Amino acid sequence: MTDIVRGVAVVIAALAMSGGVQAAQDDDIGRLIVGQAQLAEPETTGSVDGDQSPSTPPLAPPPIAVAPAPRAPAAAREASDAYPVDLLISLANDAVFTPDPYPKGRRSDPRMIKLQVLLDRNNASPGVIDGLFGDNVVKAVMAFEEMVGHKVDGQLDAELWAALEKTSAEPVLVAYTITPEDVAGPFIPELPQDYALQAELPGLSYRDAAEMLAERFHMDEAFLRRLNPEVSFTEAGAEIVVANVGKPLKAKVANIVADKGRKQLRGYDAAGRLIVAYPATIGSSDLPSPSGVHAVKAIAVNPDYWYRPKVNFVQGSNTKALRLPPGPNGPVGATWIGLDKPTYGLHGTPEPSKIDKTNSHGCVRLTNWDARELAGLVQPGVPVDFQDPEGASAPVLAEQPPVQALEPAPLSAETADPEYAPEPARIPMLRDRRADIR
Repeated sequence: MTDIVRGVAVVIAALAMSGGVQAAQDDDIGRLIVGQAQLAEPETTGSVDGDQSPSTPPLAPPPIAVAPAPRAPAAAREASDAYPVDLLISLANDAVFTPDPYPKGRRSDPRMIKLQVLLDRNNASPGVIDGLFGDNVVKAVMAFEEMVGHKVDGQLDAELWAALEKTSAEPVLVAYTITPEDVAGPFIPELPQDYALQAELPGLSYRDAAEMLAERFHMDEAFLRRLNPEVSFTEAGAEIVVANVGKPLKAKVANIVADKGRKQLRGYDAAGRLIVAYPATIGSSDLPSPSGVHAVKAIAVNPDYWYRPKVNFVQGSNTKALRLPPGPNGPVGATWIGLDKPTYGLHGTPEPSKIDKTNSHGCVRLTNWDARELAGLVQPGVPVDFQDPEGASAPVLAEQPPVQALEPAPLSAETADPEYAPEPARIPMLRDRRADIR
């Protein structure tokens, strides 16, 4: 496994990148120019009242719009990947910049794997790492461009690739040995969707070690299994290949912008510099996110969740208030950052692969790992500017109090979130977008 991770000869990589391995004809981030006005709005997966309209009017589509196929089962997605696993791993670690197009559909590309990991290391989160091109990658590229003073146009060129590579020389895929703690659980293989049943559980834990490890290494679970086809993820001592992601950012965020048009949460330091960016699901038509500037009020790691049907929404036949136990598969994931506007906050999600593909119920939904990192970067009083697609402006910094150590605040009924966790068991079709946009 170690030899696999270190890669094969550069000659093989060069051959593959120059055409020795089949490349598709579309989805070329090297040729795509995407500004804020060109990111199309995703369709909603539905809401409590059955509203199927997007939370905001669709924005202008990219120059090429190809209707994507519905999400296939994991086995089918793995079968569609043209690269043998060993070659995919070695080519990802040895990948160099080329203007060649990325594959259509659900086929992971070694250059995209490397790009996603490098963006993740540089605090421009692409969401789940899966080797697939999409909007979340383009948004991360744009954020990194802003961070390094490059022209912000969403184009990946040789200069930007070199800037990313300069930040870290470590391989992007590495070996990891599963520990006894990793497989010890507790796990809940069959997690009920009904809140009344969830309220009876001791915790809303991961379903298995594979789901837990995928989140730890910021990966799509199907992609993790694709890289490790012979591993059951049930036994300690097994060696697997994982994404070599970056360490959590240690700087402090002085101002947050929730960009509704770009579907991205952006954190700025006290000097107004962009230091972190996350793809996000922001509001919906039935419960839109707030407008204007609000402030962080409370922070809770691994919070309880308060279901209040008389205040927020009704799930199924549950008409009584419920207290759901904490856990990464809870309605708000493993982290809650409450705002001074009651019931609204920034939080994690039990389904990281759906970030920016579905609508939320008013709050800002992030991957669990991005939400946990953000919780360590902010403190009560940090402003959160909700910017609408039209007329978005640069963040206005507020004077901040001295940074102090913060203990996570308990989540109470007064700061509970109106999120509705269950989603239909499919990824919705995306309108006016390139194929398989993230």
